[in-house]
Amino acid sequence: MSQDIRVRFAPSPTGPLHIGGLRTALFNYLFARKHGGAFILRIEDTDRTRYVPGAEQYINEALAWCRLDPDEGPLQGGGFGPYRQSERKEIYSRYAFRLVEKGNAYYAFDTPEELDRLRKEYEAKGETFIYDARTRYTLRNSLTMERSMTEELISKGEPYVIRFMFEPGQEIRMKDLVRGEVVVDSSTLDDKVLYKSDGMPTYHLANVVDDVLMAVSHVIRGEEWLPSLPLHVSMYRALEWENMMPHFAHLPLILKPTGKGKLSKRDGEKGGFPVFPLKWEDPETGEISPGYREEGYLPEACINLLALLGWNPGTDQELFSLEELIREFSIGKIGRSGAKFDPEKAKWFNHQHLQMIPEEELSVAFCRILKEKGIGCEADRMKALVPLIRPRINFIHEFWDQAWFFFRRPESYDPATVKKRWKEHTPAEMRMLMKLLEKCDPFTSAHIEKEVKGLIEKNGWGTGAVMNTWRLLLVGSSTGPALFDLAEFLGREEVIARMEKGIRELSV
Repeated sequence: MSQDIRVRFAPSPTGPLHIGGLRTALFNYLFARKHGGAFILRIEDTDRTRYVPGAEQYINEALAWCRLDPDEGPLQGGGFGPYRQSERKEIYSRYAFRLVEKGNAYYAFDTPEELDRLRKEYEAKGETFIYDARTRYTLRNSLTMERSMTEELISKGEPYVIRFMFEPGQEIRMKDLVRGEVVVDSSTLDDKVLYKSDGMPTYHLANVVDDVLMAVSHVIRGEEWLPSLPLHVSMYRALEWENMMPHFAHLPLILKPTGKGKLSKRDGEKGGFPVFPLKWEDPETGEISPGYREEGYLPEACINLLALLGWNPGTDQELFSLEELIREFSIGKIGRSGAKFDPEKAKWFNHQHLQMIPEEELSVAFCRILKEKGIGCEADRMKALVPLIRPRINFIHEFWDQAWFFFRRPESYDPATVKKRWKEHTPAEMRMLMKLLEKCDPFTSAHIEKEVKGLIEKNGWGTGAVMNTWRLLLVGSSTGPALFDLAEFLGREEVIARMEKGIRELSV
């Protein structure tokens, strides 16, 4: 494995993994596998106030379901651990203090109450309070105090944070592999907190330190982190790590089905589709959010769908296996614009991948459903049924709705179809058809088709009227698979029995 390419997926365990996060994991995984590098899972759990029990387990389970197996991580181990930031607490402080010593950061003793009061004062004037070069010298921090006072406050245990200090009027130039060169004026940036009063780093400090110490070569993450890039790049430079700074690639947003705004949980609730890979039960409220796995989606379909949200192979190909995605993936083919999520396209992907499942595997899944219904499952009959049902379903769980009539006689008949198809002359026609079928030998789809079409032509009947009426007798409605295939599967005896039952009940 190449040690030159090292990428990380670094989610926070603050709730269920959104499919946007899963796409980030996918793109990191594809890039690592394409170049023979390492795919690292790092749990960024420094914000303990937002930590949600079970969220880390959910992340691991979601990655396993999609076959995105990390090379290093909390479960896998590795030579760059620990892989939970909460277990690396002692590492971060020395880099925060180093930034203070170098004059790139400072201690701030402002209390949350003092800052809230300032925000309200600014709001009352129609302005927004920002902790930056314009305000920092009016506040309670080590820039406005004598060094002895700062040291005294720290020794007394006065709560403080460490903030990064941007010099105003500087041009910060950065390169992004998706967006090209990005230029930001430092005067527009606020002094972000790097180290909190509880002794934990913020995302910004931990992120930069860990990416260097874990030898991360490329940071592939969501577009929402692009505004943080000037801070991160400035920190690399301040710590004299510019030669170890990773390459950055910020992925476009996954948009609502309308194309307006970022896809959210609420969009899924309104549209009736999942936005999480797996079902999630909120440990506090008990609220359950659906997941793609539980809704019947195949992991292969989910991966295929996500890959094409923001990445374009440059061809008309839409269906990819994971192996094909690894072979074709490149950061250069990631777009800048947001990718609109289409729930119907998601179903289409699942339908297409379901068609690729080996017949034996699909037979086992269908047999499992039959056994739950108390119906026996014969291997040969199921093998014959798979090609008839597979094209008609998007999900495996739809099998029974599309196949029940192969195993049970209809107990009722669709009123609309009866009204349209059952006429005064219909019983006589169906009895003639029944007599033909009693003598049809062999009772195979091809031979049945030849005999039935010959009868229709001989008598000058309307093909649509006869076929739909026959279907009504066999399945109770006007829907279902090819009639001749259905008849062969049911067998002569069952076909005749259903026709006799239907004629009797509809002729009353």
